[in-house]
Amino acid sequence: MSEQEHDVQETIGGEPAGVPVGHGGVRVEIGEHKAWSTAGWAAIALAVVLLVGAIGSFILADASQAEGWIVLGILLALLLVIPVTAIRVVSPGATAVLQFFGRYVGTVRSSGLQMTLPLVTSRKVSVRVRNFETNELKVNDADGNPVNIAAIIVWQVADTAKATFAVERYDDFIRVQAESALRHVASTHPYDNAAPGQESLRGSTDLVAAELAAEVAARVSIAGLEVVEARISSLAYAPEIAHAMLQRQQASAVIAAREKIVEGAVSMVQGALRQLEADEIVAMDEERKAAMVSNLLVVLCSSSQATPVVNTGTLYN
Repeated sequence: MSEQEHDVQETIGGEPAGVPVGHGGVRVEIGEHKAWSTAGWAAIALAVVLLVGAIGSFILADASQAEGWIVLGILLALLLVIPVTAIRVVSPGATAVLQFFGRYVGTVRSSGLQMTLPLVTSRKVSVRVRNFETNELKVNDADGNPVNIAAIIVWQVADTAKATFAVERYDDFIRVQAESALRHVASTHPYDNAAPGQESLRGSTDLVAAELAAEVAARVSIAGLEVVEARISSLAYAPEIAHAMLQRQQASAVIAAREKIVEGAVSMVQGALRQLEADEIVAMDEERKAAMVSNLLVVLCSSSQATPVVNTGTLYN
């Protein structure tokens, strides 16, 4: 078991989360195994021979031996049921789950015309890869902010016996468990602005998706289902706080932009002073440097176009 799947095995009341409770903890314990099967053409050939024999016995019957021929024909007709009930057609990507008077006898995964045990009933179970998108759920993240989130789950049947007998409807089962796992994963991560060492829903999408896939897989393993992939398909703040969070994001963007502008302005002022002193264009004391730095920073950091003012006096008047 991977580390992520191990973390999912939480405890409830001191017992593992997967332990059944109520009515003695009854659970259907079953596993898939291969059923006997071979090419179905032999069954067809046998059915044809028995059918011809049954018809011929009635045709050749005469008055003196009618009873014997009729009995032989009936026996051949009854034997005809055996090869007929043993023929199965299995499509690619599908399986046949066989039962003999209610008892599970195995699964046929070979495609084509197959001959199996006679007098068994079969149920088709698809093992093709399937996917679905969960409903858009409203969940409170780790910071308590309501967010709308949805995910796409890619899955397939891995154990046909468990999928058939361990749960009622495995396709409905995985949908409910996927939404439950999505709620749990979303509630353990903040939407954004995560603390150091913490993953956010928006910033660590791949890690959150991997955690979601591991949790869904742990929940649906009882039904013999396998999760191929899980991806976040929709993620946004709930409408009631979306405007406030947008303002916060805009404020964060403005602050980040101002920091960049100030950093660039300081670098430009340093370069200007260094070049003026190196070329000995003008000699300035500390007070003149301070005034020049102040003017340059106002011009470079201002959000509107600066209006120059020509000073014809001196700084000491």
